[in-house]
Amino acid sequence: MPMKQTLRVAADSACLLGATGANAACDKTEKVTAVWLPIMQTTAYYVALEEKLFEKACIEIVSTKMEAPNQIIDALIAERADFGPPGAAAGIAMIAEAKFPGKLKVFGLQGGGVAVDRINDGLIVKPDSPIKSFADLKGKSLGHVPGIQWRTISRHMVRSAGLDPDTDVKLVDLAVAMQVPAVVGGTVDATLSLEPVGSIAVASGKAARALTNPVARVIADPFYSGASLMTTKFLKERPDVARKVVAVIDEATDLVNGNFAKYKPILTKYTPTKEDQLEFLAQPYLRGFKDLNETDMKSYQALVDVFIKEGVVAGPINVKDKVLAKSDLGN
Repeated sequence: MPMKQTLRVAADSACLLGATGANAACDKTEKVTAVWLPIMQTTAYYVALEEKLFEKACIEIVSTKMEAPNQIIDALIAERADFGPPGAAAGIAMIAEAKFPGKLKVFGLQGGGVAVDRINDGLIVKPDSPIKSFADLKGKSLGHVPGIQWRTISRHMVRSAGLDPDTDVKLVDLAVAMQVPAVVGGTVDATLSLEPVGSIAVASGKAARALTNPVARVIADPFYSGASLMTTKFLKERPDVARKVVAVIDEATDLVNGNFAKYKPILTKYTPTKEDQLEFLAQPYLRGFKDLNETDMKSYQALVDVFIKEGVVAGPINVKDKVLAKSDLGN
């Protein structure tokens, strides 16, 4: 069940630094609803909360944790939430956009890659497992994050290894917190897991990464499975507030990218990570709105093309049309 946490910000107590402009006392606070997943890609959002960046921007956040990526997209499409912080499902967002055109805008990407030396995902197995690659999964079971995004990516990874995802491998939806226990307990033979699952697996000593960043090696490097999303309704009806949200996430992204060691202890509050596992955590690759470039667009396009190839969504889809433009913010 989603866990709703309302972070109250009183107008008369916010931004009481006596400064002017952005840091001035708030004449009015705006309530904004966010839906998020407890994974590494969402780190910038956690930092924004802990550093009270939303409060300083005169925003009161209604923060709802979800257990599966599709829940985030469902909430946004149904307009029960205004934005999905970093870590919302990049692929499912485009499936939703195909069904409900013009509902969402992307304003950041998150993932990892070989060239950038940032871990996004891993093939997780028991330390003594004979499974060393996706080609070794014939007759085996593979767990993944619940929902169509990681089911599709998993199918593509299995197919790319020369196996039939319908007959050679059993794919199993597994909530993030259940993935390492499932491997250790033998419920599944392996999982394709997002960080911090891989780091937790390595730290436990009871599981290991057979492959690091396998998806980047097959689909695109860097690879982005996460996105920052907002509804076009939020953007059109409250553009000033939407602009503040983008600025807050960009600022928090810069903080994380600049000093991950300082901020990673926050992850124990928001993800399954335990304090004694922090030293094993891999830094995520986070791209804020202001930094998105052509390489990022090509990488995102490659993911969407996989969904088209796997028959999940009809193409063509040009991701550039779905990404927030500076003109959308009045810049």
